[in-house]
Amino acid sequence: MTSPTSTSAGGRPVYLVDGARTPFIKARGKPGPFTPVDLAVQAGRALLMRHPLPDDAFDQVILGCVNVVASEMNPARIAALRLGLSETIPAFTMQINCGSGMQSVDTAYRYIREGRQDLILAGGAEALSHAPLMLTPAATRWLAELGLARSVGEKLKHLARFKPGYLKPVISLEQGLTDPVVELNMGQTAEVVANLFGISREQADDYAISSHLRLAKAQEEGWLDEEVVPLYAPDGKVYTFDDGVRPESTADKLAKLRPVFERPFGKVTAGNSSQITDGASWLMLASEEAVEKYNLTPKAVIKDSEWSGLEPEIMGLGPAVSAGRLALRNKMSLNDIDLLELNEAFAAQVLGCLAAWNDPDFCRAIFQRDQVLGEFDRDRLNIDGGAISLGHPVGTSGNRIVLHLMNALKREHKKRGIATQCIGGGQAGAMLIEVI
Repeated sequence: MTSPTSTSAGGRPVYLVDGARTPFIKARGKPGPFTPVDLAVQAGRALLMRHPLPDDAFDQVILGCVNVVASEMNPARIAALRLGLSETIPAFTMQINCGSGMQSVDTAYRYIREGRQDLILAGGAEALSHAPLMLTPAATRWLAELGLARSVGEKLKHLARFKPGYLKPVISLEQGLTDPVVELNMGQTAEVVANLFGISREQADDYAISSHLRLAKAQEEGWLDEEVVPLYAPDGKVYTFDDGVRPESTADKLAKLRPVFERPFGKVTAGNSSQITDGASWLMLASEEAVEKYNLTPKAVIKDSEWSGLEPEIMGLGPAVSAGRLALRNKMSLNDIDLLELNEAFAAQVLGCLAAWNDPDFCRAIFQRDQVLGEFDRDRLNIDGGAISLGHPVGTSGNRIVLHLMNALKREHKKRGIATQCIGGGQAGAMLIEVI
């Protein structure tokens, strides 16, 4: 095997051996059939069956998960044990909002690059349909006071103070998608980006249509068959594909949808935003020693990564910052990026990132250079669709885009690509990989 002697960032080479993910299935207004661990186990089982390794082969299991289910504290550990891995293997769960699934990969990358470990299973799992409903503060106080009442009379007296409004829950997902510092939800931050760069409603809708058409074509051509493994529900139903895809989307249909966050003139609608979904994804990372020891055949090598911060109200521009810095550090122009996977939180946000690279003021402020990075060819961007068409289980998406970038580069006979995503709270991550 011909391999680099080191990554761009120095240290040992780190290989992406293989990966697998579940279909991303839409949340349908009620808890779905799978918890985060259920999803992680089904994706992991299929991946491990391809590589029959000893149960103690892995040095670490790392899983990104944002909305952890109360009965599954540290889902990484529970998933590892349910997958039959040795009890001696440590496992931990990480949370950096939308970047959690990529952060698991990056953490594994750094462990291996520095020579501390050799084989790591890194993933992301999210069941947004299981995001909890919470009691209001008033209802919580009422229940607490009821518990403190001592006599039957005191309890009855307190019960008489019950108000029907206490039964109305707080939707945790809605709170989680709102930045507490700038008090804007994620859709509103996309509106800010759209206004900064003059992204029109028509442009956002057109991008959304292309996402659905690209995913539909990838499914029809079987390009995702190696990546996506079936999900088997307890009731016997089998999920085999990302079921949020809408190839019948048209400009006329999307134009009829009302703006969600800034009525009546906003650019962000349910049709040009990512979908609320459940799903899991894993990647297997290895050192050269592990590759030789277990006779593995890696697909790609991780060259470098970059994490950035910016103002929370323009968090959607994060990929332009992280991916841009990553490219410049590795002496790459935009034309040197064969494929780009930029997580589609919102169509306006994706288009804003592309516009930022061609904006002199942005490039001067962020990259300290007078020249713009230029225009990126959209034929090399999210070539098989993205979160608008297949969904955005937040703890999983960063893992999925690295997995898919690896497979798409191999399929298209390309060499280098960057996977990147914005992160709620004003952060972003980007990862540069090369296929072998």
